[in-house]
Amino acid sequence: MSSRSPSTRPPSTLVCTITPFDANGALDEAALAWLLGRIGAAGIGVFLGSASPGEGHALSAAETERLYTVARETLGHRVPVRAMGAEPRRAEELKELIRIAEAVELDAVQLYSVDLGHSSRPTDAELERYFRTLLEGMTIPAVLSSHHFGGYVIPEDVLARLFDDYPNIAGINVTSPDLAYVTRVVQLVDGRADVHVGGPMQALSALALGAQGFLCSEGIIVPKLVASVIDNYRRGAMAETFEAYATLIRLFSTNVWAGGSIRWTKAAMRVLGMPGWHARPPYLPLPEGTHPRILASLEASGIPELDELPWRQEAA
Repeated sequence: MSSRSPSTRPPSTLVCTITPFDANGALDEAALAWLLGRIGAAGIGVFLGSASPGEGHALSAAETERLYTVARETLGHRVPVRAMGAEPRRAEELKELIRIAEAVELDAVQLYSVDLGHSSRPTDAELERYFRTLLEGMTIPAVLSSHHFGGYVIPEDVLARLFDDYPNIAGINVTSPDLAYVTRVVQLVDGRADVHVGGPMQALSALALGAQGFLCSEGIIVPKLVASVIDNYRRGAMAETFEAYATLIRLFSTNVWAGGSIRWTKAAMRVLGMPGWHARPPYLPLPEGTHPRILASLEASGIPELDELPWRQEAA
């Protein structure tokens, strides 16, 4: 292993944000700017147009360009603004998204692993060729994604060759319940790029292992709380880190609906009076009968920044 140390890279967190739509299903640019303004004010970077919770699969190329443009205009260069996209069937599908992100001058593009359909897993050689096809032609930094929900994770020997050959890989997002795999990825990357785990569940474990932090969707609702986990950790205030993390996980645990990063998040936005809560087909909103339960769980969390949202002002 080289002399590089992952701990020299600063800890961070990024929000995989929703895509706001209005009641007619159109991209709601005003809601997007409002939402991103709250996240940016907390000092958190964003991933845009993901499959979940960003509904990236439902966006046209023109809408994707507007999504990226509004985000760049709203956030400037205060925090990282990155494209995420949805899982592609072939490299050419992601090439279009990469070209848009390059034109808008985003900070990076995440490269999801290829999805061949019917739960078919690519061979290692096919997967490596796919990533090389994308990495060879990019003029923007890349963030690899190794996500077990795709049915597999990127084999470590494939990752090793990619990191050795492409210095434009700025990060890797690792989403796997296998903490041993996460550990080996952190060791393999060896400080050459940022390593973030998907979701807040392994946040503290990842930081202890030398990763930089975590991704989440909870920052859509409570960006200050999410930022406080990293901010407190960065300054060595471990009691405050644990308290913030425990509060975040309690909020995370109230989301008990399948596909909740879209359905629950947008329902929570609705009951909190936040704009942009409409979903696009094929998604349908959670039944309105679930709203009292969601609101009660949010109220019970006692998170102060929820009082800043429109629902509290309306109640007053």
